[in-house]
Amino acid sequence: MQYVRRVARLPTRPVDAPVRALGYRRVSTLEQVESGAGLDAQLTTLTAEATRRGWDLEVLTDAGWSAKTLERPALAEALTRLDGGDADVLVVAKLDRLSRSTLDFCTLLERAQRRGWSVVCLDLGVDTSTPTGELLSSIVAATAAYERRLIGLRTREGMAARRAAGVHTGRRSTLPAPVRARIVDARTAGESYARIAAALNADGVPTGQGGARWYPATVRAVHVSRSANPHPRAETPGGAGELSTAPW
Repeated sequence: MQYVRRVARLPTRPVDAPVRALGYRRVSTLEQVESGAGLDAQLTTLTAEATRRGWDLEVLTDAGWSAKTLERPALAEALTRLDGGDADVLVVAKLDRLSRSTLDFCTLLERAQRRGWSVVCLDLGVDTSTPTGELLSSIVAATAAYERRLIGLRTREGMAARRAAGVHTGRRSTLPAPVRARIVDARTAGESYARIAAALNADGVPTGQGGARWYPATVRAVHVSRSANPHPRAETPGGAGELSTAPW
């Protein structure tokens, strides 16, 4: 069987058509929004660069938004339009107006490279529309992928170490303690997981997630978790019980 990779086709434009640039500006505090100084300075810089290069410029603004993440309304609109082929370049006066996270910026460059648009950061001289900028984008994208793999590896190693130390990880169990005790007692008495599941189903006992049917594998997961932690943390008045990795 052959698999065909389909690439999104963007509308074709005349070769001599001006570059469609989306300028992005941002300030994070209400004081900056009210004074307008920060936004005005960014607009002046963006307009001057667009005039110098002969770009068609439209400026989008996030006023009063932090750069901790990329989840901002004006930026989201810009990225959607760039991905859809409605613009060619995302330009910012300063990198920190776009992102304060190295990983977020790397992810954004990776996205731009994949979707066929460019990123220009005027304060750093970053311009992914040039050969040098394209090389930088490739290096940064590879670095981002490497960092994501390292983060995943460190997370897995940390969870393995916690499990080895007898610390349960994952979501909190919502299964009532009497039901967990019933499963452990029945198993101690020699009953099979299938028989325990059948008895729970016959008595109409719901699973921890409100399901109507128990399965041997689900019963085993409860039993193994309960046996591995014979002294679970007492439940709080808010209903929080022990931590568990079991899927119930």
